[in-house]
Amino acid sequence: RNDMNEEINSIHQNLPNAPASDRNNDGEKTQVIRRWIRSVHDKMILYKAEHQRLLPIILDVAGTTLEIALPRDIVMKNILSFLELPSYTFE
Repeated sequence: RNDMNEEINSIHQNLPNAPASDRNNDGEKTQVIRRWIRSVHDKMILYKAEHQRLLPIILDVAGTTLEIALPRDIVMKNILSFLELPSYTFE
């Protein structure tokens, strides 16, 4: 996705210009990194939710197409399981 590329580009642009931390405070670099990680994490959660919402539709269409082209037992045993992504949590 373009917005994830933009996130990567933003850290490349913002981090070099931010002042480093010292013993008395975290500094701007730390804050820039924390904001960037939070933003990327939030987008990953959003994309995971979108994937979970669309997966049943995709599996239905893919399954129907494969059932037309291949015998049902081959589709059910060997192919449909590869179309589902494992469940991961990004929290």
